[in-house]
Amino acid sequence: MANSASPDIIYTKVDEAPQLASASLLPILHTFATAAGITIGTKDISLAGRIIAAFPEGLTEAQRQPDDLAELGELVKQPDANVIKLPNVSASVPQLVAAITELQGQGYNLPDYPEEPATDAEKDIRARYDAIKGSAVNPVLREGNSDRRAAVAVKKYAMANPHSMGDWSADSKTRVSTMSAGDFRSNETSVTLTEAQAGAARIEHTASDGTVTVLKDSVSFPAGTVVDGTYMSAQALQDFLAEQIKETKAEGTLFSLHLKATMMKVSDPILFGHAVRTFLKPVFDKYATEFDAAGIDPNSGLGTMFETLETMPNGAEIRAEIDALMAERPPLYMVDSDKGITNLHVPSDVIIDASMPALIRAGGKGWGPDGKESDANCVIPDSSYASVYDETIKYFKETGALDPTTSGTVQNVGLMAQKAEEYGSHPTTFEIPADGTVTMIAANGDVLHSHTVEAGDIWRSASTRNAPIENWVQLAIERQKAEGCQAIFWLDETRAHDMELIKLIKPLLDKAGVADKFQIMAPQEATRVSLETIRRGENTIAITGNVLRDYLTDLFPILELGTSAKMLSIVKLMNGGGLFETGAGGSAPKHVQQLVEQNHLRWDSLGEFCALGESFKYFGMVNDNAKATVMGKAVDAATQGILDANKSPGRKVGQPDNRDSHYFFALYWAQALAAQTEDKELADHFAPIAEALAADQDAILRELHEGRGNAVDLGGYYHTDDSKTSAVMAPSETLNGILGTN
Repeated sequence: MANSASPDIIYTKVDEAPQLASASLLPILHTFATAAGITIGTKDISLAGRIIAAFPEGLTEAQRQPDDLAELGELVKQPDANVIKLPNVSASVPQLVAAITELQGQGYNLPDYPEEPATDAEKDIRARYDAIKGSAVNPVLREGNSDRRAAVAVKKYAMANPHSMGDWSADSKTRVSTMSAGDFRSNETSVTLTEAQAGAARIEHTASDGTVTVLKDSVSFPAGTVVDGTYMSAQALQDFLAEQIKETKAEGTLFSLHLKATMMKVSDPILFGHAVRTFLKPVFDKYATEFDAAGIDPNSGLGTMFETLETMPNGAEIRAEIDALMAERPPLYMVDSDKGITNLHVPSDVIIDASMPALIRAGGKGWGPDGKESDANCVIPDSSYASVYDETIKYFKETGALDPTTSGTVQNVGLMAQKAEEYGSHPTTFEIPADGTVTMIAANGDVLHSHTVEAGDIWRSASTRNAPIENWVQLAIERQKAEGCQAIFWLDETRAHDMELIKLIKPLLDKAGVADKFQIMAPQEATRVSLETIRRGENTIAITGNVLRDYLTDLFPILELGTSAKMLSIVKLMNGGGLFETGAGGSAPKHVQQLVEQNHLRWDSLGEFCALGESFKYFGMVNDNAKATVMGKAVDAATQGILDANKSPGRKVGQPDNRDSHYFFALYWAQALAAQTEDKELADHFAPIAEALAADQDAILRELHEGRGNAVDLGGYYHTDDSKTSAVMAPSETLNGILGTN
């Protein structure tokens, strides 16, 4: 990078499984990169790291750490940015509280999370914590639009080594249910700001008695910004949920709620809470006073509720009533049937973009409380994107499961730069305190949006700036030209926001002379066409907004590859830099559980390998650095070697795990560097390393496997102990000695 004091490549420190994998992989990366004169630095964007950075006042000097997320937020705006970004926790309130409690137990003097802040000090603490929860990281770092696709090597491997797929039958009872009125989709209005309207807008709530409350002031927008306003009717939501509970019981299927309570950190926990309250309505009605006094919040889920009941004098009696009511309700889709953890236990346990593809891949089956698979009613309250899953399920009922050995691939070009669309709506989302009207007023006094609302409704505004839209269209044009395949803008002309985008997109395509290369289809139609296309073995590009980018880059990879963690994910930053994401797929808490209990980490770092290769090649291109380019090509060769030799982690103890794959990655990388002829210095340097890694393979694998099957201590979950983690994740003294990492 231009500043010699800064690392050439930034590798993010995150959470859970990918962070544990980093403890094994990063020392290898440092060794290899140093030989090419390239520096790799780290920035801590983990949940624990963000908590520590937000509350320095009570910490010792040794405990304090800088706000790395804020620093990265500035870095990604620089033309020479080169960041490898791993999946991080988008924390729900229960996860946030658990992380705070763990840090407090480790001696960090942090304030408790105030559930109901009363004083100004408590309100300040709550505001700082709320800025950490949910999707605090991605909107800051994603200063560019998304290019996600399966790497060629990964796709070829998946076709030659197909993953298991559940059988679909035409008489499957699995279905998607969604609201037909009163939801965000049906209440949405959208405008594109004129020059006169640009500037600082404000959002006001006028109660029925005339009282005016400013919900948000000085929301600044440049001209050309698409600004949306909408709301979810609480009454319509409750009626819908009650009806679906009744219908699910009659159908004999599982009741499964699918939301995004992490990324949509303001609205979706409230929707989740409505589901919990509606599912247990007689109990909530009967014990409303006791629940309020005990601080029971349905938004936090049944898990927290059951813990609180254990502390209440009549808690056992209430729990018995809940159990009796649950027996009358339809069985719940389970997160862990062995442990009795239901769909409604924790808001962040069932995330729609992961849960729906998993259910679809399994032939429409979900796990029930009896430990058996069953058909399910997939309840997706807001109808904005529910049609994608609805159409997918209907398609597979008609045609049977997809065949991974012959299917084509769905690439994605996603509009996400500068907090585009719903994922940037957190600061402008409000639970309405009283009946009245919510109005959004432009800088010049024009009323942009006005909605009549009732107490408990959820009102939100989202925005999409013109520069990201133009960049998105240009990226789509580049990808279609490179691939030469079908390309579809997934936009619905009957939806207010999408219609505004269509009015901007069409002139851009016409100006570029490529309008005939693209189609515009509503998501439901585009889903059907894309499934038909890949079933024929052909490829297609889905050009989508931010939410569909998230949903589709899990749905199609899970069907095509068996996982979304192996996607090539490149964010071409708008100011010229590169953000290389290591695939989708979350941060895999179950993988951590298995490591702690059995010393086996099944996290697959293939996404990290793909991102690393792109990062090196990008650095070489931008800086005219031939060594970096050679390193990147060798990474690609090593990644291909991992796939060809089947050295990816297995799921069970006794099989190779993440640490084994890292050893083989180092071996293949060193061999590729030793064999290449573009840079003799690198070849000479890595030849003896490759030889030693191969010669000592038996010893290295023996040392890596010592202690497998036994429990290990990481010193924490959200904030692990570095030395303990290193001992677990880099246990081979022989490997460490060869690489100089001991």
